[in-house]
Amino acid sequence: MSLRTAVFVASILLSTLQFSTRLATAEPELGAWVDLGRHDDRVTVTINGAEFTSYRFTGHDKPILYPLHAPGGVPLTRSWPIEKGVAGEPEDHPHHESLWFTHGSVNGLDFWAPRAHGAGPDGPVPHVEHVSIDRCESGERAILETTSRWVDADGKPVLTEHRTMVFSADEAARSIEVTLELVADAGAVTFGDTKEGSFALRVRPQLQPKDSNGSRGASGRLVNSEGLVDAAAWGKRARWVDYSGEVDGKAYGIAMLDHPANLRHPTWWHAREYGLSGANPFGIHDFAGEPEGAGNHTIPQGGTLVLRYLVVFHAGNAEEAAIDRRWTIWTEEKSR
Repeated sequence: MSLRTAVFVASILLSTLQFSTRLATAEPELGAWVDLGRHDDRVTVTINGAEFTSYRFTGHDKPILYPLHAPGGVPLTRSWPIEKGVAGEPEDHPHHESLWFTHGSVNGLDFWAPRAHGAGPDGPVPHVEHVSIDRCESGERAILETTSRWVDADGKPVLTEHRTMVFSADEAARSIEVTLELVADAGAVTFGDTKEGSFALRVRPQLQPKDSNGSRGASGRLVNSEGLVDAAAWGKRARWVDYSGEVDGKAYGIAMLDHPANLRHPTWWHAREYGLSGANPFGIHDFAGEPEGAGNHTIPQGGTLVLRYLVVFHAGNAEEAAIDRRWTIWTEEKSR
């Protein structure tokens, strides 16, 4: 073997080793450009020109993120009810709109499923209304900051939400880091003890552990950071949960990660086999069998509750996507 050939082979082996090491450690690989586009009803998010998601702040009872694409452009959350007639998708729980944040008891008001118990499809109900876009900055870590108001059916303010979303991508995944700052600026606010909440998403049927409510094509697996699988993960505390399954012969998944600084970390998870995943630090009665009201949390007048989450859209399953390693990297970065 000539010296030139030997050097070439050595360079290939070194590149392969470096690539494998990055995947094994799940270190972010910067370089993907994330572009935020402002529109009248949404902010679009593209990665190197390809659609990732849109933050939609009109036409719904709360802001939502939809659609949500894995690397390669594969959508990973349910389309219904935003889009109708998608083959294999169940038409249950119309308040499960891709990715969102609400809760079923806020000063006694139902922001989670208000139309199930409120004024019907068109009448006024408690809702989260968009106020402003405060920062919209593209880059390798694109930053979107918004302000919303949680109001009752008559439009009376309950609290103000300041949200920061950081969008980024590496070689194997796309992610959204979400910080929610909930300010009790209209009086004290009590988040009540109910399983109906809170920071949540609804996966597409292929990522569900089993078919239900008319869905078809389930091939998924639900696992949490404690190793509990499928139905066993419901109502349990964990640092993260992950749904993964096959779409067109290739495995994809979504992980939701809870930050150690959050209220009552590790949080409880309203994680269902039919594809709902919700981080909920308030539903202690339902999840743990504690007395009713044990999970109530009151933000005093003028006070603030801050919640932080990371959502990762990845290829492969939780182990292949190194979700536990990603949780460690993320939480170490945020603690500095």
